[in-house]
Amino acid sequence: MKPIAITELRGDGIGPELAESIHTIAESLPLDFEFHPVDWSLETREARGDLAIEEAAESMEHTRLALKYPTVTRSRSPNALIRRRCGFSVIYRPAISIPGIDSNFKEDVNLHIVRVATGGTYDDPGMLVGRDSAVSIRMVEREPVAQAATFAFELARKKHLHVTSASKYTIQKATDGLFEKVVDDVKAGYPDVPHKRELFDALLAKVILHPEDFQIVLVLNEYGDFLSDMAGGLVGSLGTGASGNFAFDVVRNIKVAMFDPAGGTAPDIAGKNLCNPTAMLLAFGMLLDHLDEYPIGHALRLSILGAIKDGECTRDLAGKLSTTEFTDVVAQRLPDFLPKVGTARV
Repeated sequence: MKPIAITELRGDGIGPELAESIHTIAESLPLDFEFHPVDWSLETREARGDLAIEEAAESMEHTRLALKYPTVTRSRSPNALIRRRCGFSVIYRPAISIPGIDSNFKEDVNLHIVRVATGGTYDDPGMLVGRDSAVSIRMVEREPVAQAATFAFELARKKHLHVTSASKYTIQKATDGLFEKVVDDVKAGYPDVPHKRELFDALLAKVILHPEDFQIVLVLNEYGDFLSDMAGGLVGSLGTGASGNFAFDVVRNIKVAMFDPAGGTAPDIAGKNLCNPTAMLLAFGMLLDHLDEYPIGHALRLSILGAIKDGECTRDLAGKLSTTEFTDVVAQRLPDFLPKVGTARV
């Protein structure tokens, strides 16, 4: 079989240690990977400017797959730049309770947050009006919403889940009203997928009161940002979250997919073999799912989560293992799950 080509956007801080963890696990899987590293360190990005963005984008457009390691932002956000250059319009972030991670929230969370990654007020820094006022434009566009809705309903159909769209459509009648109208239009093509609508502020309260009532939640840009961080807090760690970023062709098929951890570069522990690679490995599992290698991705998740549940984890999760030791534990557990992984969802 032809090797699976993956662009690696090599970043800063703990990035090299996370990359080493990924390569160790990749060598333990029954697949052949061909990694295409791109130097995306702060020094290179500052020195090369737009050429660094272009090199990354060209590699990703060739492989159609990427893993991105944490990057420092100084003058310009590399995340925003590559998202704009590649046309990423959807961010998908699961937020799932992990046994073994202490949380103040005791209910099980199993949320799949699908976020429109463009528009809102994030694309407009705004401007001052005189001395005492400021304005910004909030933009909602039909096609990115349609792409996000298609992604959400396809995911729901594949996983046999239901979709909740949430916005402030009663107040923001033009922008959020358009969002809900486009969601309804896309929903017409998925009569088999249950869908309901919630006001976003009410949704936040309901997720805390009854998280079991929500599975896939489809939201606009800012709402998705807020909800993802809240959900990360509910499951006990922002540092174990992973996300997928997707760009689409004219018929709304995914043309480029990039997967990354939610955490940052952690400069205080960089190079000390202390970082937790869980989020990066979960991002790799999402990449495997995207390739329709779900049994292998699921085996990786079971190995990671089993190790954490048994206390074989890094210090940030109250364990004693180093980065490499935790990675080795996950790799050693993989054979137990690869031959017999089923359809259980994690």
